Amino acid sequence: MSILTLIIKREFIAKVRNKSFIVMTFLSPLLFVALAAFVGYLSTLRSDVKKIMIHDESNLFANDFKQTDEYHYLDFSQMPLQALKDSIVAEKYEGILFIPKNADNKELSTKIQYISNESPSMSFIEDLQDIIGKKMTVDNFQKAGLDTLAIKNAQAKVNINLTKVSGEETVKGLNEIKVIIGGAFGYLIMMFIIIYGNMVMRSVIEEKTNRIIEIIISSVKPFQLMMGKIIGTSLAGVLQFVIWAIVGTILFFVASLFFGMEMSTPTTEMASASGNNFAGTAQLYISELMNLPLGTLLSSFLIYFIGGYFLYSSIYAAIGAAVDNETDSQQFLLPIIMPLMLGVYIGFFSVLSEPHGTIATVFSMIPLTSPIVMLMRIPFGVPWWQILISVTILFATFFFVVWFASKIYRVGILMYGKKPTWKELYKWLKY
Repeated sequence: MSILTLIIKREFIAKVRNKSFIVMTFLSPLLFVALAAFVGYLSTLRSDVKKIMIHDESNLFANDFKQTDEYHYLDFSQMPLQALKDSIVAEKYEGILFIPKNADNKELSTKIQYISNESPSMSFIEDLQDIIGKKMTVDNFQKAGLDTLAIKNAQAKVNINLTKVSGEETVKGLNEIKVIIGGAFGYLIMMFIIIYGNMVMRSVIEEKTNRIIEIIISSVKPFQLMMGKIIGTSLAGVLQFVIWAIVGTILFFVASLFFGMEMSTPTTEMASASGNNFAGTAQLYISELMNLPLGTLLSSFLIYFIGGYFLYSSIYAAIGAAVDNETDSQQFLLPIIMPLMLGVYIGFFSVLSEPHGTIATVFSMIPLTSPIVMLMRIPFGVPWWQILISVTILFATFFFVVWFASKIYRVGILMYGKKPTWKELYKWLKY
């Protein structure tokens, strides 16, 4: 058995036998399910009803504000405005919508005030403006002698149906769904790279701090030690991910059975009441999702996870060798995290609008961002040769970075008591 294989085996066994690794492997899916259930429970809770006082001196709008679960509108147009302000100061009500008396709607539109102790949400103000604006529009039509009913009937609502060139019907919002699916895989890769990359860095720092590295390095080349740590930790990460996938699938299946039994009757009633439109649309969405390149997406996720992890872990290992503790490593971590964050932003802002555009294509080839951007492009259908080129560049860059990182690793692994700088790291590269 080669030395590299022994190091990989040692690192893998050390990781999987760690109590925290075992606990988090089986506890994390349960924590995610518990967190999702807690968020769902919070979404069902209703916030306190906010009471809004209406002081309408024009007597045109007070009855147009409908009660909601969040806001109750009370007509206090007959009470003095100062008394209502005193109620706001005493925090008995949320705010006052003050509408002055004015014969000219154009002037009135600039005189309306909302009075409160705290600034309201933008959506709330927009709802108020929408209600008042519609009422003013109808009033302007009536003053102009126009038939408001005829105008309302003349308004047209257009619903564009989407079809493919082949004639098959498709659905709206499919691009957004594809980006969400690809983005979820890309985000998982980013999180795994950060988590397991830090594990490699901490392992190097721990051995360096305990001076174990001086004994190990006497019989093992620094390059072999670094590669062994990277590969051994990656195998532990893949094992943990497989366990998460199996446990998550089981929990999802159990949850779907549980909620499916509870929601079977309402779904049936909804489908029959809407003339089976709901069931038809749902079937279209399911059909479109099944047509996605799921096999390519899953296999690419594994390949890009391994390639991206190898690339970034070599940098993490070099940083761990260069510093004496995790505090000193903070100055070097930002340049690592920035490309990952850039990949996420490029993916959401470019892939959604132009999945095959120049920006999305270029960043899906750049190795520091390709594990995220390419996974977000794959649901839109990417030619196999682009994926092959991207993967080739990714792994070629990994070997190139490992060659550089090993230079820092072999020098820094035996350096103690001194905080390294970027200038010193550059000097180590030239040794």
